[in-house]
Amino acid sequence: MFYRPEDGHGLPHNPFNALITPRPIAWVSTRDRKGVANLAPYSFFNGTAYVPPQVMFASTGVKPDQDGTKDSVANIRESGVFCINVVEEAAKDAMNVSTTGFDKDVDEFERAGLTKAECEVIDCPRVAGAPASMECKVTQILQIEGEANFVVHGQVVGIHMRDDCIRDGIFDVTTFRPLARLGYRDYSVVDNIFSLARPDD
Repeated sequence: MFYRPEDGHGLPHNPFNALITPRPIAWVSTRDRKGVANLAPYSFFNGTAYVPPQVMFASTGVKPDQDGTKDSVANIRESGVFCINVVEEAAKDAMNVSTTGFDKDVDEFERAGLTKAECEVIDCPRVAGAPASMECKVTQILQIEGEANFVVHGQVVGIHMRDDCIRDGIFDVTTFRPLARLGYRDYSVVDNIFSLARPDD
């Protein structure tokens, strides 16, 4: 099968996001100027640099109660900061609740039954008990092709790691089974890990 996206694919569901899998999930927490916390997952997400550590996530939609974007981007525009929380399998149901398009004045932490903790470096809440959380300061917000497509870039200025996730001097993902996004409504967990030595090691 071959198709041009501009012409459509003829399938019941768009296959595009099933082609880029598995994708890590950025569970992005923010706070608006009134103090309302927001929490939402984004699977167009990755690290972009080591030194200084930098990350990005993309927001690809709009809410009727925001100006051409979603709550996360709107809050980040106001505050200049955000926190990326790592999602573990045990939090899958809470993460799923936070996908709901609640009104901007709704606190997703409360709706999902999650406890907030304050970040150390930035004025932002984070998910208490997450395997890891990265406090970020915005470096740029880029609007890309499409009506409401934004890529948010940030520099990581503080990192929280849960103590039980550190084993033998490494952040060990086998201790919590990271959740990953596949296509459609499908998810997966990381539970089969192996190492490869590089030829020039």
